[in-house]
Amino acid sequence: MSLFEYGLDTPLPGTLLFSAVAAFLYLLMVSRPPSARRTGVKTLAIALLAVLSVLANGPVLLTAGLLACAIGDALLAQDDDRAFQLGIGAFLLGHVAYIALFVTEGRIDLFSEQPLRIIIAIAIIGFCAVVARRLLPATGALKAAVSAYVVVIALMALFSLMMSGWGVVAGALLFVASDTVLALQRFLMPAEEGTPWRALFVWASYYLAQLLITLAVLGF
Repeated sequence: MSLFEYGLDTPLPGTLLFSAVAAFLYLLMVSRPPSARRTGVKTLAIALLAVLSVLANGPVLLTAGLLACAIGDALLAQDDDRAFQLGIGAFLLGHVAYIALFVTEGRIDLFSEQPLRIIIAIAIIGFCAVVARRLLPATGALKAAVSAYVVVIALMALFSLMMSGWGVVAGALLFVASDTVLALQRFLMPAEEGTPWRALFVWASYYLAQLLITLAVLGF
């Protein structure tokens, strides 16, 4: 059933609308210094997608993944190295939940039915390998954590190819793109060069990734 067959005054589309509004508000705040308001708006955008999953009786693993990512958002919104490390951990858990979701609900035979998925899988592996080789030497004490994150997000993208349709796959690829730019910005790019535009891309692609995954898994 389409989400938009529900009235705007009903919980499902209303929750989605509030999530989108929060995402837009954070887009306007993305270059501002950390604050409670900025953190709250950022966290709310994804937390409301988790609420949408609950209201739609979605898979527990989808809800768990969204909640873990919302916690990660709250932590990464802080200008603090310890919060950044904890944020990586939260997103790791979120990706693990997504991997479990794709494995339990996906179909391995899609690779034989749609060979394009094999090509995309090879491209994901190659891309993540190149990013890791360029990125890891610059991560210092965070090398182990970042290495684990690269492996897990690559696996998340690969297992997304087991899901029917292309919504989940598109979301997973956008997730990889968003996190790649975020990682390159933090570890390799000078802070003063084009940061607002990079920050806008990171948030927009990340939110769209979560939205696509959520709506596709829920069947909307």
